[in-house]
Amino acid sequence: MDLASQIYVRKSCRKYLDDEIDMNQINEFLSNVKSLIPEISYYYEILTKDEVNIRTRWKAPYYLAIYSEKKDNFGVNAGFVFQQLSLYMQTLGIGSCWVGMASVKQDNPDFVILIAFGKSDDLTRDISQFKRKDLSEIADSPDDKLKPAQLAPSAVNSQPWYFKHTDEGFDIYKVKPNVLKRKIIGKWMDIDVGIVLAHLYVSNPETFEFEVKNKKDIKGYSYIGSIKI
Repeated sequence: MDLASQIYVRKSCRKYLDDEIDMNQINEFLSNVKSLIPEISYYYEILTKDEVNIRTRWKAPYYLAIYSEKKDNFGVNAGFVFQQLSLYMQTLGIGSCWVGMASVKQDNPDFVILIAFGKSDDLTRDISQFKRKDLSEIADSPDDKLKPAQLAPSAVNSQPWYFKHTDEGFDIYKVKPNVLKRKIIGKWMDIDVGIVLAHLYVSNPETFEFEVKNKKDIKGYSYIGSIKI
């Protein structure tokens, strides 16, 4: 199961088939998935399109609802855990897409976000089709180690992360949004940071480490944590 290779072909899927899916594979994967911050508890449920409120023009046959206790960096942890699932589902011929414009019909204060998913014949793309910031725009200096991060999906493709080299690896920061961006994508930015960290983890599973240190923000960015890869 090579999750890292999926980074270079994955696309956010919006075209689905109505084929049934063996959910046991998904449940088994999530029972063994790596958490970024083990102290944060989370859970999920798999719903049909009739059980969610959808504000997109397209629909998927299934939706995975993510719930979490609301501790510091809970969104980062959720993005980290469930982007691993997204990459895994891709290996099974299952497409997926993070959906901010949707919610569960049954109100739950632990709700974080939904992931749409289903079988699809429109799963992949060539790396030339990715529209992403240059490596020099997401770090203090270009670094090929960050290629998996460069290709990570994010809300409205905002790519709200920034990496600063350290002696041991990188400090990762999140863009401080202006008022407009905070209103449009602010609540999803932590999830985006978790997604980008998931890409770096699956690309470096033996060496990846994450730690929150006592570091200050830098101009335009909030400190999230430090990684070794």
